[in-house]
Amino acid sequence: MPCPAVIRKRQRSDSALQIVVAIAAPMIAMALCANPSAAEPAVILIGNDDTAAAVACAAQQEQKDESTTVVIRKTEKGVRFGVLGGRPARPAPTLFVFAHEIAGTLTSNDYNKVGRLLAKSGVLCVALDLPCHGENVHAGEPAGLEGWAARLRKNEDFVADFTKQASAVLDQLVADGFTDRDRIAVCGTSRGGFMALHFAAAEPRVRCVAAFAPVTELSALREFDGMEKHAGTNALDLRRRAGQLAGRPVWMCIGNLDERVDTDRAIAFSREVVKASAAAKKQPLIELHVMTSAGHTIHPTAHDEAAAWVASQLK
Repeated sequence: MPCPAVIRKRQRSDSALQIVVAIAAPMIAMALCANPSAAEPAVILIGNDDTAAAVACAAQQEQKDESTTVVIRKTEKGVRFGVLGGRPARPAPTLFVFAHEIAGTLTSNDYNKVGRLLAKSGVLCVALDLPCHGENVHAGEPAGLEGWAARLRKNEDFVADFTKQASAVLDQLVADGFTDRDRIAVCGTSRGGFMALHFAAAEPRVRCVAAFAPVTELSALREFDGMEKHAGTNALDLRRRAGQLAGRPVWMCIGNLDERVDTDRAIAFSREVVKASAAAKKQPLIELHVMTSAGHTIHPTAHDEAAAWVASQLK
């Protein structure tokens, strides 16, 4: 049983509703990694007082210093997003992190070790629920990647919808004084890497993007079996975004035999970005690390390497 979280609601003048969730990170992260589509952690309502404190299980007392606080906010038009930690003293460099749902993304080292490393130097971490995860769901649809396939069969461009939502969140963060508009990065893992690369392609304010074992073509996934010739599915192939990523800093890693997302497709995507950069007479700034990690995993130092790379890009 994971430790309970603490939740409170209050009104702020700079943005609509806030919800603060203090989570005992290790237990929650394990539960969410085991079942990323699981419900939000258990919460306790504690009213309106200004200080939110984590409620730790007795077995977790020694890990209190590892507790984290996720602030759930909304844009003026109701787009839900999470911020790790409180308001920065001044507009901060900001890392968008995409993986699954908000709390699991921001509190798990599997997905946000990069953000935790960068937070030590003042980087703000932000997440949104991916489509068909968390609260970004439609009634009656399957969860996760099966939900993505279901939306595409209905001709719903969930990627365009999501990137617009993420841009709206960025607008809100800049307007509220949280984010330095000139120092924005994005990273993501697997399906989150797919969304991170799409967001970077759609949003010119993003300075750099890091992707861990990313999906680059949906047709590589078993959830999309039978959709290899589906126009909407093929339209989301990341090779089609190579021109938008030409000359822009991209860091990727993948195992040399990743059969879940297909290593060869990730390599093909990186080559398309290089070709597009050369055609535009721009320096190709994409780097792809093909490592000996087993299956759909990443090498042990990947997050540390990516954090150092992102930090160098945001200087």
